[in-house]
Amino acid sequence: MPPLHRTNTAGALVAASPHAYNRAMGDKVDAKTQPAVPERRTVTGAVWMVAACAGFATMTGLIRHISSELHAFEIAFFRNLFGLMVMLPWLARVGFAGLKTKRIGLYTARGITGMMALLCWFWAVTVLPLADATALSFTSPLFATVLAVVVLSEVVRARRWIALGMGFVGAVIILRPGAHPIGWAEVAVLFSALMMAASATIIKRLSDTESPNAIVMYMTIYLTPMSFLPALLVWKTPSWEMLGWLFVMGVIATLAHQCLTRSFAIADASAVLPFDFTRLLFAALIGYVVFDQVPDIWIGIGAAVIVASSVYIAHREAVVARSERLATEAAARRDGR
Repeated sequence: MPPLHRTNTAGALVAASPHAYNRAMGDKVDAKTQPAVPERRTVTGAVWMVAACAGFATMTGLIRHISSELHAFEIAFFRNLFGLMVMLPWLARVGFAGLKTKRIGLYTARGITGMMALLCWFWAVTVLPLADATALSFTSPLFATVLAVVVLSEVVRARRWIALGMGFVGAVIILRPGAHPIGWAEVAVLFSALMMAASATIIKRLSDTESPNAIVMYMTIYLTPMSFLPALLVWKTPSWEMLGWLFVMGVIATLAHQCLTRSFAIADASAVLPFDFTRLLFAALIGYVVFDQVPDIWIGIGAAVIVASSVYIAHREAVVARSERLATEAAARRDGR
């Protein structure tokens, strides 16, 4: 699962709106960097996606490593602190006028949902095998689709509802209730995925009127002090070595976000989302090599079902959006006559 101080998540936001994701991340890819041939654009987008997945899986592994000395809540605080430090140069350049808004309520809601998603995810990663946690986090786009219907009144027809149901069947395959007990860590991952989807839905609303950098800045402003409070309850002064790892984690997470943004800016979401599955492969590899975690075959099967469902939902949304755009263009041409 991607870190949450910038979005929380890529798959959920793409499910809510691929264009909102690009605006929320604030990354503008120069036209010169975008290949002209559609096939080449898809390949380039896939490469960026795989790089992002490698970065996010590495960050998850670092959370697990740092947790040998620090509690997950404290790790989350330092993650937000480094995110705030990255954004301070922008605030210094534009001044507090860049934070002027009439939607402070939505910003507050996003801060709360992002905070809950962050703490639950960071804690779960320190308890569950990396592959298990990563596989369950794939449910976030499914929750985002449900929230888009409930909150944004978006229309989802039968085929996407069927795909949505199959996605949750994939989650059941991973959890296998009855085969082994479902613990609080699994519940925490699912709740984190739900909160990440809620945060993504809020970002879609905010991106209609707010600047990308302001959205990111507000998130760090909210999350840094909010995550400091639970961190105080478990505070332990980190060693210089762990401070170094925390810094590396922040850098890798930022680079992964940039790769993810470029992936969706260059190619269609439905074309690159299948490569999000590599996040599970990287997480399983890191878990096996570094932490001696052997992934279960059912984890891969369940994750594959969830990813296939998410890809189909993204594909159907792209088809619907394309049809609406063509209809609008045709109406405009008729009016022009």
